[in-house]
Amino acid sequence: MRLPRPHRHDALIALTGLVGGLVFWALGLHMAPVDERPLKGAWVLLPLAVMAGAELFRRTWPQTALVTGTVAIVADQFTQSNLVTIVMFTDVIYAAVLYGTPAAARRIPVSCGLITVAVTIGFLAWFRTPEALVIGVVTGLVSLAPALTGVVVRDHRDAAEAARLRAEQTKLLAEVDRTQAVVAERARMARELHDMVANHLSAIAIHSTAALSIGDPGTSHEALSVIRENSVEGLAEMRRLIGLLRDSGGTDPAAASPAAAAPSLAAVDALIEQAEAHGAPAGLRFALHDARDGQGPLPAPVELAAYRIVQESLTNALKHASPGEVTVTLTQNAWGLTVLVNSPYERGDGANGPRAPGSGAGLVGMRERATLLAGRFDSGPTAAADGGKIWRVRAELPMDEGKSVL
Repeated sequence: MRLPRPHRHDALIALTGLVGGLVFWALGLHMAPVDERPLKGAWVLLPLAVMAGAELFRRTWPQTALVTGTVAIVADQFTQSNLVTIVMFTDVIYAAVLYGTPAAARRIPVSCGLITVAVTIGFLAWFRTPEALVIGVVTGLVSLAPALTGVVVRDHRDAAEAARLRAEQTKLLAEVDRTQAVVAERARMARELHDMVANHLSAIAIHSTAALSIGDPGTSHEALSVIRENSVEGLAEMRRLIGLLRDSGGTDPAAASPAAAAPSLAAVDALIEQAEAHGAPAGLRFALHDARDGQGPLPAPVELAAYRIVQESLTNALKHASPGEVTVTLTQNAWGLTVLVNSPYERGDGANGPRAPGSGAGLVGMRERATLLAGRFDSGPTAAADGGKIWRVRAELPMDEGKSVL
């Protein structure tokens, strides 16, 4: 097995310890008198060298370093003993707790504590003098103290790492929230832009097609008048949207006043009249059935969503409906508001008037508006009472603003 490369700091510690131990030996500084230990002279250098080798792997192989260091410290007790060897052993214990596995970090302090107690009791029973307690204290300082120090430092490092991970997670969540907010804002802007301008542009497309396809100067003049009217209204709506965006940023308060007048259901009559004028050449008629008399006021988000759904439904009718009557029905109860728009769906041969292309974004926008208010939305063809087919749009918008995420 290839040994891991020692960390440069560990190599520096091992070299410093080895040189220090050699200096102590050369100066004759020993922990025990010559006549008290069986191995004399240069034998003290062997445990010193082994302990220095254990220091090389204090970080990469902490448990192996601890076992090697334990063998070296036991062997050192049979020599005259070197203070540097003992100091390096305390560092090996500290490193084993700090860099070892979590299980080892739990076991080593307990083992050192038991060894300290056992040594104290053993020497008290052997010497039967109070001085034996000094041996227990020294054993605790050499083994238990560095182990407990390693536990404290490891706990602080783990706490710091946990705090760093929490900070990174918070940063990631904040980035996700920011991205979602940007996406939601872009979707809201897309809905507003589509609903504000699509109706006018659809009318412009329909009447410009009529002006190009019909050679009657009077009809062309009338179509151009409608085109000009819708161009002006579309430009006004675009300015209103720009004012809304500027007001949201808080950088242009003067532009906020046009945006403050958000459309409501009180303006549905004007939408019906406008659709009637645009759809007459294609044989379309429009009717409004407002069954909200006597009901309480609606929250502003519900009013705006209902208005936009009616507006987009009328725009789709101008684009795709066959000649016939388009009906808009508004009903309100304690739960909320229901918007129902029925348009003729099947057209006979030759009955189609000028039509504008659609992208399907309108249906997506209407569904999003209802969903953001915790409401329900569905659309699609269904059977009519006369046996034909109609295209039905139904939106149910709750009164409870607390359910809204707008």
